[in-house]
Amino acid sequence: MMHRAAEFLRKCGTFYLATCEGDQPRVRPFGAVDEFEGRLYLVTGNQKPVFKQMQACPRVEICAMDSEMKWIRISARAVADPRKEAREHMLESNPGLKRMYSAEDGIMEVLYLKDASVTLSSFTAAPEQWSF
Repeated sequence: MMHRAAEFLRKCGTFYLATCEGDQPRVRPFGAVDEFEGRLYLVTGNQKPVFKQMQACPRVEICAMDSEMKWIRISARAVADPRKEAREHMLESNPGLKRMYSAEDGIMEVLYLKDASVTLSSFTAAPEQWSF
């Protein structure tokens, strides 16, 4: 089921990641995901506020809508993976990231989603729910 969520996010192209900063929600667009060792990964830079927010409060939510008016919501915990192999896999799966990051730049961070709850909704069908 994790693969199904990853495919939906790839199909959408852009998805929105929500974090918390104190009592204020923060939302921003993301576009890269990766499936590595049975986990769904995101990427960001460790100098960005979003990374600091996920360190302080790892609970995140992702939302995206496709061209068929279906949308996905994923609630999970973002867990940093410090391994070079995980960063390298992200770069190979998303070659456009190589313009911003390298596996050894000290800036690139990859995080996987843990204890994820997923809801896939549409205007014409009952919501589907699963977890990974």
